[in-house]
Amino acid sequence: MRLHTLALVALLASGAVLSGQGAETQLATQLRQLFPSATGFTPMGGTPRHVKAFSGDASNVIGYAFYTTDLQPLERGYDGPIKFLVGLDRSARLTGIVLVEHNEPFGNFSIETPGFQGQFKGKDVRDAFRVGEDIDAITRATVSVTSASRAVRNGARRIAREFLTPPGQSAR
Repeated sequence: MRLHTLALVALLASGAVLSGQGAETQLATQLRQLFPSATGFTPMGGTPRHVKAFSGDASNVIGYAFYTTDLQPLERGYDGPIKFLVGLDRSARLTGIVLVEHNEPFGNFSIETPGFQGQFKGKDVRDAFRVGEDIDAITRATVSVTSASRAVRNGARRIAREFLTPPGQSAR
């Protein structure tokens, strides 16, 4: 019986390692989407929680990535949190967003579409991110689209304030 228990523990532990590697590989693929010219990335961490994308050596940071649910944990769509991985370059412009997880009933024609996600690429953190103005409104998905837009905007502004504000200047 004890041998079976040890074997089960070993099997579960190896599964945890493999599933962790799968998540790591998925994150690496998503980061490459956001920063195709990057030569590497730091591990996810820090305060606020983020990844640094770099080119050449690790001191040449070209941008930052974060999960909206890490920076805006109370933001909710129609059916719970909407988790995007967001890329932000050194000029405070979004390099894009990648949908990671959601439970939205109308996600297939709203936040999941390449058109919805694509409209964020190149947006400046100082843009309004207002649905119906500079973000396309989607009928029957207003709550999801508004929440997702707000989470991307507020998270990107927080990263910009933390990492892109010149020393000696206050972030607005």
